[in-house]
Amino acid sequence: MAELTEDVLRGDLRALARAATLIENQDQSAARLVAEIRPHAGRALILGITGAPGAGKSTLCDRIISLLRAEGKTVGVIAVDPSSPVTGGAILGDRIRMQQHHADPGVFIRSMATRGIPGGIARATADLATLLDAAGRDIVIIETVGIGQSEVEIARLAQITILVLVPGAGDEVQAMKAGVLEVADIFIINKADLPGADKIEQELHSIADDRPVLRTIASEGQGIAEVLEAARSCKRAIHVPLEIGASIDHLGIAVRSVDEALKFYEEQLGLHVSTRETVAQEKVNVAMMPVGAPRIELLEATGPDSVIAKFIDKRGEGLHHVALKVPDLLSAVERLRSAGARILNDPQTGAGGHLYVFVHPASTGGVLLELIQA
Repeated sequence: MAELTEDVLRGDLRALARAATLIENQDQSAARLVAEIRPHAGRALILGITGAPGAGKSTLCDRIISLLRAEGKTVGVIAVDPSSPVTGGAILGDRIRMQQHHADPGVFIRSMATRGIPGGIARATADLATLLDAAGRDIVIIETVGIGQSEVEIARLAQITILVLVPGAGDEVQAMKAGVLEVADIFIINKADLPGADKIEQELHSIADDRPVLRTIASEGQGIAEVLEAARSCKRAIHVPLEIGASIDHLGIAVRSVDEALKFYEEQLGLHVSTRETVAQEKVNVAMMPVGAPRIELLEATGPDSVIAKFIDKRGEGLHHVALKVPDLLSAVERLRSAGARILNDPQTGAGGHLYVFVHPASTGGVLLELIQA
């Protein structure tokens, strides 16, 4: 497993394929592999492309890949296909439309079957996105199975969600108002040379607020550069809001029993634990669950003098802290201290081997804040 992890982090294509198979098959070693590579992820732009069947998602993906490769960017593609009724595997329709890239080592395409999971994606999609991110891919594209009104799972995984629609879908837009339209970051009217493009654009502008509404003719490569620029603009707006370049790493939740709490998070919410460990200096047991790129961290005290035990005694179970990941922890600490923030500890190693500090709630508006070195 250590050798496989090392090969994955080098971007070795055979290792990527082997690791992807372990993840998709939910092999016992997959969780350990993902836990080992997760600290190396977080650099890629995760782009979700979704929409109804026949909207041209695969052709749009193909054109975006070509544009990215012309820029010298490496790309990972997770094409979620319908499941074969015979084998349960992916039908591979999406990969067929991207055949021009099959011999390009800068493009790694993996077809995954939904295996009956609703929401347009497969159960292992999040971990596979982490795999491609950690392997050094600049852009990871997740293309969903054709979805409908309420299937919005892609928005949990992708940093930017693109919804692809086609002319003639005016009534469909009205029906989708309470669903996927609410979570899309960018709206694409593909096949914009067909009648009805003006009408659907008008419908989208009435509900899009400030979100981009763009026209493309993907089969001819028209409008693709504008789509990519809109995605990058969204990422800049959403993910670099602070001068210190912070993004959410996890939410720490104090619980009396991790095992009892997991009955809700695993059985009811369908989340999966990526790693469990004991942090001796903090006197806590920790269970981490990915929720897209960020995670939920369950914290259980190992003794009555643990900070978590004292927190629960005083306030009960609940949100203990919010953790932000920063690219330069020491500079961030220095900047905060110079501004008068109360830093509770010198940088030290915590769960997952990350360097961290805590900022007192008095400086943050009442919430204990953890800063973690990316």
